[in-house]
This record gives sequence, structure tokens and C-alpha cells, in this order.
Amino acid sequence: MERQISCTGCHWPVSIALEHKGEIVAGVVFDAAKDEMYVAEKGSGAWMNESRIRVSGRRAMSDAVFATGVPFGAKVTLPASLQDMARLMPACAGVRRWGAASLDLAYVAAGRYEGYWERELNAWDIAAGIILVREAGGLVSGIREGDDPLEKGAVICGNEALFAGFRKVIRGE
Repeated sequence: MERQISCTGCHWPVSIALEHKGEIVAGVVFDAAKDEMYVAEKGSGAWMNESRIRVSGRRAMSDAVFATGVPFGAKVTLPASLQDMARLMPACAGVRRWGAASLDLAYVAAGRYEGYWERELNAWDIAAGIILVREAGGLVSGIREGDDPLEKGAVICGNEALFAGFRKVIRGE
């Protein structure tokens, strides 16, 4: 007897990015559990399967849903992450934690979240998602002013309307 197993609560993507001369120029994030393929190439926009995707158009922080990762174990950024959430949660509609940085970035690109931030990531966790967000019309930077997210492993992104305010809350300004 053949049985198909469905994993509706699973959140694990395959993520591939292409860097050329120090710049991410293409990225793919595949969510096998949902059969969703997110693709972006510099200058060509962002796509999910056959449909063009764009970041959310929400303009009010109080209507916005954000995503993050919560450090596990003895990671040194746990206190900062908890402080971030304490500042952000009263100002927004909610914060979600799924556990796959590349897919969280893809969800920002697709307008499912208004923004995403996280620390202590590897370049392979976020490279493909960064180009997805940018090609979908979003903004991406390091959490700290002037930091490169790929080098420092700390990223924040969101739609243009909310990005400055979101970044200010996360930075504690």
C-alpha cells in the first residue's frame, strides 16, 4: 500500500544563491512542503512559481506582521532578540517564528510578512532571500548601521513604507 505523507507544519527550504564579483545576482528558495519555488535575478523581479511577487503594501506598523528567529541554546544574541521583541510587539500586529531564514525572507518578498530580522545567521541562510526581497521591491540592510548582512550575519528587511520605522524599533533608537 502506497501512502502519501503530508507535512503541513513543516518549514524547511532549499536555498541557493549566485554571487558574481561580490554581489548576489540570483537566488532560489524552494519550499518542498508547499511546492513553492521563489526565484529572483538582478533586474528581473521576483517570482513565486509562475507569479510575480511584491512586498506588502501595508503602511501602518499597527497592521504589520513581522518574522524573526529566536536564538537557541547558549547563543549570545538571545537577550538582544528578546529586547527587540519587547520593543516591537506593542507596536505591531504580531511576530512569527518559523525557523528558516531563507523562507522568512521569501515570505517578505511575497508580501506575507511586512518585515524580518535576525542575528547570528550564515551567508547561506540569507543570500538567496536578500535578492528576493530586493527584487520584490523591499529594502534590506544590516541591523547595525553600515553592516553588511552577509558578513555580519545580522539582517533586517521590509517594505519601503515601514522599513525606517521597523529598523528604528529593532535598533532601539
